[in-house]
Amino acid sequence: MHNSVRLLISVAVGGVLALAQHKDVAFDPQYKIPIAPQGLANRPLPKLPAVYDTAEGMKIRVSAVTRELVFPFGFTFLPDGSILVTQRDATLRIIRNGKLDSAPVAGGPKGFGTGESGMPGAVHGYMDVVLHPQFAENKLVYLTYTKVLDDKKQVAALARSKWDGKQLTETKDIFVSEGQGPARIAFDRNNNIYMTLSGNDPQSPNTHGGKVLRLRDDGSIPKDNPFVGQAGKKPEIFTLGHRNSLGLALRPGTTDEMWQNENGPNGGDEINILKPGANYGWPLVSLGRDYPGPWHSDRPTHAGFEPPVVYWMPAIALSGMTFYTGDKLAKWKGDLFVGGLRTGEIPGTGHLERILFNQNMEELRRESLLVDLHQRIRDVRQGPDGLLYVITDQKEGALLKIEAAE
Repeated sequence: MHNSVRLLISVAVGGVLALAQHKDVAFDPQYKIPIAPQGLANRPLPKLPAVYDTAEGMKIRVSAVTRELVFPFGFTFLPDGSILVTQRDATLRIIRNGKLDSAPVAGGPKGFGTGESGMPGAVHGYMDVVLHPQFAENKLVYLTYTKVLDDKKQVAALARSKWDGKQLTETKDIFVSEGQGPARIAFDRNNNIYMTLSGNDPQSPNTHGGKVLRLRDDGSIPKDNPFVGQAGKKPEIFTLGHRNSLGLALRPGTTDEMWQNENGPNGGDEINILKPGANYGWPLVSLGRDYPGPWHSDRPTHAGFEPPVVYWMPAIALSGMTFYTGDKLAKWKGDLFVGGLRTGEIPGTGHLERILFNQNMEELRRESLLVDLHQRIRDVRQGPDGLLYVITDQKEGALLKIEAAE
């Protein structure tokens, strides 16, 4: 048989086999997205503590501080070592001396709670919580939550309270947005607070949806915000063109270099450095695919827009983010950590991602951690003890501690 005939037969057979192996994908009739496989989903947290090897040659021990949380979103450390944790059932919890108080913390804003984790539109309730940079003097606590307006519309609001050692007091909204959650918040060293918002019209400078806002610590607008005094542009907007932003972190050693991450569709997760007035492209450009499979845009680059410093394809559903600056996990000092809720649209594949940069903050390598836990990692923070802590976004949510194993 002639070689060209053999080649044609081989190609034809290969095509038939490819067709035979193709699987029909079922789509959710409401959300028009593929129905995710459940083979790895809803696995309970395994027995802990456990020791794991890591890429930098450092063994780590992972232990559970508590397993009694309910869909937690964010957390922060009080000076006495207690930990405030927000939950998406619109409650604030506190962990004292390694134990979760049985009752929620009183005095917070009245918010709308959410349903099952991971469903579209499920990021409601209490979201992020941070302390004022001068908390030791003023005792101020900031919290984002889902507020229901008189017309039943749900928006993301920023509330400020005082901490009296037991509960929140003097709680009031200092900013009510037109956008929706997830609403991460973070302070720079000038006492400006940044707030992420999702929603419609991310390209419009006259709406809050798909923007990062910058406010003063009383909710007022900084005079040097990029759109102050410009007609048809909201003065609280700092950057635009974002999708769902679930992580904010101030780069150590800087005054106001804020890093932000956001979810792409099926791919195109990205980490950005926020620049005043910059446009990050969504929904005009994306490095990802839409959920049914095609590229989101016919020009999957960021030409003409601010490009990301790190991106993922496929998506890992980025969430909370922090730079590690401690000495207890010495081989990770200076690295960036980000939570992942699921990888490649497969439930049960959440993990913690570590990213190493060079001196110019260009990515050198990344490592996936806690993969064996099969948990949705919603937030990651460095504790005052120099260790890393993460929370799992599950119905039986946990706060985990990561330390070096001797």
